[in-house]
Amino acid sequence: MPALFAAKSLSHHNRAEMRLLLDQAIRQTERGTSRLRVPREVRPGQKLRGLHYHYRPEFFLQIAGRTDFKFPRESFTLAAGELCVIPPGVPHGETVYPEEGRPFRNLVAGFYNNTLSLHFACEARPQKPDIEVIEFFDAPHLDVFLTLATGLTHTYFTQEPARDAVLRGLLAALLGMFRNIVETGTGNLNGDIGKVFQAKCLVREQYANPRLSVQEIASLLGCSPDYLSHLFHVETKERLTHYIQRIRIDGALVALETTSLNISEIAYASGFADPAYFARVFKQHKGLSPQEHRLHLDAQRHELEARPKTVYFDHSDYTHGVPRRESAAPAHTPAPPAP
Repeated sequence: MPALFAAKSLSHHNRAEMRLLLDQAIRQTERGTSRLRVPREVRPGQKLRGLHYHYRPEFFLQIAGRTDFKFPRESFTLAAGELCVIPPGVPHGETVYPEEGRPFRNLVAGFYNNTLSLHFACEARPQKPDIEVIEFFDAPHLDVFLTLATGLTHTYFTQEPARDAVLRGLLAALLGMFRNIVETGTGNLNGDIGKVFQAKCLVREQYANPRLSVQEIASLLGCSPDYLSHLFHVETKERLTHYIQRIRIDGALVALETTSLNISEIAYASGFADPAYFARVFKQHKGLSPQEHRLHLDAQRHELEARPKTVYFDHSDYTHGVPRRESAAPAHTPAPPAP
């Protein structure tokens, strides 16, 4: 986390380089020459020594050097020009190496709550990657990014006849959305400075950590909790404690809408140590309990399923259509007997 605090936002040169790299990756994907690596999914959320995991997918584009990835059941090396998507909850470790004449470098995408981060990584310490420059982009349609990334990880291990075509399409779409957001995207976090920016980054990075609090953040930032709370409120018009809760609830909303985790599992994954307290805070923010919200989502889905399949000028059709029947062939009439 200290490297995140020290990292600079993307410069115009950084953005131009990122656009160029993504354009190259899109062309390679469309030609079918890009190489994608995906680790096998394991039971999510295992705490293993030397490994870490995220609650959202993580995307890597290796630029130079190599990254040796270690997972619970396998390991592989990501070489220059190759791409990797790590499914959510999969523990992993990274060891990085430069190549002859070129230092290690890669492009990494992370997913937060309505926010997407893109950063260049460098070798900060021997064989250890860290952030060189980073940008946080507002991503109100984050679910589309997540759907594409999740689709890639699920399709990768299938044996379907059109697997490769589906992978190319999903990967090209994801890279294209990264490319678009680098070109046109902005972020509220980038307008904040100093400790407010650092506090927001820390909350979005570690909202699932139940120990995260104003006191913990202030300690990491080297200031008093009272000073940080006052500064945050003055600059954002929002209390830091409320911001922490809001980011956690946003994360829980995504989990409720996109996963089958039960309410207690979602509470823990969102940084709440007590599911009952999570339910109270959720209702304060959203007006419904987590279970009521999920039932509301189910009702919306059922309503959509109950709609007519086709709407005509004068009637609605609830069927999928009736196949056209070929008219019966005329019966063969025998020729009259010869006189």
